[in-house]
Amino acid sequence: MSDQPFAPDTRPRSAVSHGVGLAGLAGLALWIVAARTYHMDGPNAGLAAVFACGIPMVLWSVFVDKVHGRASTGIDWANPRPLREVIDGAIVKLTGLWITWGAIALFYMVGGWYMQGDYRYAVSVLTYAAPAVVLLSVPYVLWLDRYLVDPRDGAYAFGQWVIGGASGKPAPGAIANHARAWAVKAFFLAFMLSIVPGNFAGMVDWQADDLWTNPVSLAGFLITLMFAVDVAFATVGYVLTMRPLDAHIRTANPLLAGWLSALMCYPPFAMMGPGGPLFYETDTRAWDYWFSGHPALLWVWGAALVFLTGAYAWATVAFGLRFSNLTHRGILTHGPYRISKHPAYLAKNSFWWLSTLPFLVTTGSVETAARNTIILGLVSGIYYWRARTEEAHLGTDPAYRAYAAWMNRHGPVPRMIALLSGKRPPAAATTMEPAE
Repeated sequence: MSDQPFAPDTRPRSAVSHGVGLAGLAGLALWIVAARTYHMDGPNAGLAAVFACGIPMVLWSVFVDKVHGRASTGIDWANPRPLREVIDGAIVKLTGLWITWGAIALFYMVGGWYMQGDYRYAVSVLTYAAPAVVLLSVPYVLWLDRYLVDPRDGAYAFGQWVIGGASGKPAPGAIANHARAWAVKAFFLAFMLSIVPGNFAGMVDWQADDLWTNPVSLAGFLITLMFAVDVAFATVGYVLTMRPLDAHIRTANPLLAGWLSALMCYPPFAMMGPGGPLFYETDTRAWDYWFSGHPALLWVWGAALVFLTGAYAWATVAFGLRFSNLTHRGILTHGPYRISKHPAYLAKNSFWWLSTLPFLVTTGSVETAARNTIILGLVSGIYYWRARTEEAHLGTDPAYRAYAAWMNRHGPVPRMIALLSGKRPPAAATTMEPAE
């Protein structure tokens, strides 16, 4: 018999609070109001939205949630090492970091798509930020290494490998995880920075005299607004992967299937765009075309699309500072993640089906309609594949396994899927379980 205290079958605690997302949303809302009032729609106004969103979340995390004091940061503020004891290790770590950043810069230079279109703005922002980041990394590493319980992280391991000699042998797997984590950040941060200006400008510039009387205009504006929210929060997540904020990357997905299923959804590897093998919009028109002349149906359909976009944005806001593809940065169990393990994927794919209506085509071709429908089904299948690879990765953490078990018993979406598939939903636990 265990002598641990027992707790009822309750939802596991989330690594992120409701407050941090709400703080970021409040800051972003104020900036959006100012931007629309004074018509600030330039690319730097979009970048400022990221700061307006991120700064309140940092302040909330530190002063309200006090995340810097959590054991999961790997920091012991009460027992700092003398500076002279960390200098040698810091040099090794900085070597690993700077060479990693140099490799990322080379990747941007070699990748031709980074010199085209919206990516040029992203690269310019990173170029301007690089000198300051390099300079600030020195005092940051020296400061943080004094307090880390184990300062020999992935950057240190990579520095060890580069320097060689008496510096020792890197910990097994540390370099691979370091490389994967920075690959995620480099690839997706550039992408997010490339779409920030366009998303923000589209929301600021949206003007419609019939905004409050036309369901198409209202739905379009609200959808554009929520995409701007989603992009701002996601960009913050890729920037602030920092241990003192408990927002660092614990592990990056080691599964090849996870990387393949994710990368094929983003440029330059995206397969869903025009001309791509998974383009599902051949001879289609938007939802309002098919429902034109039916006001009631336009209002209902528009409301459904707004709801789905709101659910999608909510799933990103719930991450607070921690949004990121292909990484484990703490387990979320609150907000939309108490309804579904993958609320963003569910909302996004439902939105595509309702907004595109791939089985309706302007040419009346049954073959085209069937092809569009099958291809969109394949796209949804890719997101199911992504979800399963993420579960396989996160499932190495007992906290996620506890959350998944709770969701299977109590989550509305898992229970509904079980009913639709003819399975009996798992019953809620009737016995008491050991507290975590």
